[in-house]
Amino acid sequence: MNQIKGNRNNPMELRQLRYFNALATDLSFTRAAKNLNVSQPPLSHQIAQLEGELGARLFDRTSRSVSLTEAGRALQPHAKAILARIEEARGHVARVASGLEGRVQIGLAGSHFMGPFPKFINEFRQMRPKVEIALREMKPAEHLHALRGDQLDICLSRTPAQDAKVNAALLWRDPVVVALPPGHRLAKRNRISLADLRNEDFVFLQQDSSAFAKRLYDACLREGFAPRIVQEVVGVPAALNLVAAGMGVTLAPASMALLRKDAIQLCTLTQSQISVTAQEVKSVNGSDGAPASALAPEQLNGDVYVLWRNKDDSPAVTEFRKSLLSWAHEHVFD
Repeated sequence: MNQIKGNRNNPMELRQLRYFNALATDLSFTRAAKNLNVSQPPLSHQIAQLEGELGARLFDRTSRSVSLTEAGRALQPHAKAILARIEEARGHVARVASGLEGRVQIGLAGSHFMGPFPKFINEFRQMRPKVEIALREMKPAEHLHALRGDQLDICLSRTPAQDAKVNAALLWRDPVVVALPPGHRLAKRNRISLADLRNEDFVFLQQDSSAFAKRLYDACLREGFAPRIVQEVVGVPAALNLVAAGMGVTLAPASMALLRKDAIQLCTLTQSQISVTAQEVKSVNGSDGAPASALAPEQLNGDVYVLWRNKDDSPAVTEFRKSLLSWAHEHVFD
């Protein structure tokens, strides 16, 4: 009596499994139809279709009761598992679509690990634990190529990109200052111009390591001298450590130089018009998402920008970028 000829040409539908699961749980067509918000005839029709497709009777029906057959009991755990996976998939898709889950690949130079960025990463991971953050340390000169090649989603840079496919927005201001060894003849001065450094030994960033390094070098050339470089390094922390050791002077972003203020003397560049001794690098941020062209790129500074592809539609990347901009403009500087 329980055998029904199957029809393999009509695949099982999720709606049929939902109806089966409701009836198997309630064992009442009336209650199951009410919980499903349908009338009894469509429920009975879908159950009959499912039985026909499986080739087995799933329920024994009388005028007073409904019970699962052996075949029905066999199907019940599979139906529950399938419906649970569907709900899991639905939730997963919703989280990804809203930026609550996904992966963000970020390129940054070693100096950014010593700035405010790690604090934001920690807070973002607590807010969005399902978003995987991959930090990739690399030379700044490599950032744009990796961003264009889809190897990165976002990068931090001290130079706004001059690229039609890449957007840039200011995160925070960071004036360039002069770092001097302790006891240097200029160490008692609060302000120094680049021209005052024409006869000094320099610890300098490798010019091919970043556009920022090239910008520092070119600024010296505009003042009428080529820096007398005694040592080249890739990262700002290395340059500051060598200054502390007395090897020479350097030009560095104030946020980085202040981390070594116990071992070096800092002086404001007259062109920056921002003091590092009064309130230690207070600054005014640009508006959220302000285009790089509106942020005075000709001024010698170490301002930090976020760069991203202008056609990137990843919800997780978009959520990360917007959160970073909002956090930076609210928390980095007063």
